[in-house]
Amino acid sequence: MRLSLRPLRHSHHSFTLFSIPITTQLRRAMATATATATHPAEPITPSNTRLGWIGTGVMGHSMCSHLLKAGYTLTIFTRTKSKAQPLLNTGAHWSESPRSVAAQSDVVFSIVGYPSDVRHVLLHPSSGALSGLRPAGTLVDMTTSDPSLAVEIHSAAAAAGCHSVDAPVSGGDAGARNATLSIFAGGEQSVVTRLNPIFALLGKVNYMGGPGKGQFTKLANQITIASTMVGLVEGLIYAHKANLDLSKYLDAISTGAAGSRSIDLYGGRILRRDFKAGFYVNHFVKDLGICLKECQNMGVALPGLALAQQLYVSLKAHGEGDLGTQALILALERLNNVSLESKEQA
Repeated sequence: MRLSLRPLRHSHHSFTLFSIPITTQLRRAMATATATATHPAEPITPSNTRLGWIGTGVMGHSMCSHLLKAGYTLTIFTRTKSKAQPLLNTGAHWSESPRSVAAQSDVVFSIVGYPSDVRHVLLHPSSGALSGLRPAGTLVDMTTSDPSLAVEIHSAAAAAGCHSVDAPVSGGDAGARNATLSIFAGGEQSVVTRLNPIFALLGKVNYMGGPGKGQFTKLANQITIASTMVGLVEGLIYAHKANLDLSKYLDAISTGAAGSRSIDLYGGRILRRDFKAGFYVNHFVKDLGICLKECQNMGVALPGLALAQQLYVSLKAHGEGDLGTQALILALERLNNVSLESKEQA
């Protein structure tokens, strides 16, 4: 049966209903919706993109500073407003909730403590960022978190007509300050590519694949760092027992096959007994715990990871969870009843 639409003639005015065929109208509506949900061709710049940031701790504070210096409009939220005051003094705007941040932003970044924090600040139905984000907006979570949560956030964002990228970082507080972070991005490649002008202000972005792949990369990174840190502190304990000059020892090995970023970042701090957190022991224990859970899911045995995690857990047990990861030396000192501060105990 073929239906034809005829002019209505039951009024004083004659007009044609649906003068444009329904299929054409639908196509135009769908095209409009698609255009709204996709990225405009115009590159991201401070003049056309408003940024939001949730979490201004050790890492987030420095990262926000780079964005402000580049001229971006930045709206921030963190649990303790006083910690964000230096950023507010240099031009950032304050919002009372993640939802409010998102309502004033085109791209919202988060870097918080734990997966439960990520879920709360991004997905909470009434106060989370996604609930306030406009269609075609983007969430970028830079917290080290569960890969499965990254996939969940991506799905929730897509259902809301938005985008999501998991983009955890490596490089510690020094990398954040110097804008030399390694950024591991998972999600749609076109979204990551569009965000490149922002990522470039923070470090180097590496596209790793679909949703969750950024998180998997960061977890593998943490596994490598954990065993490297164990090797670093064990080498120092051994060198100490051998009555070597530890500064000369670190200088000697740093340019050889044992050289590593961990030695460069943390060797000197350990010798100075500087345990201020560039990355908290508490957060590293969380990361390694996620790694072990993923190993169980994969059926993978990584004994070095398990050992490192137990050593870091021992720091927490001694009330040292708020120290930096270089405080691992304290656990090895206790095991061997020595202190690098005192030759007499050697």
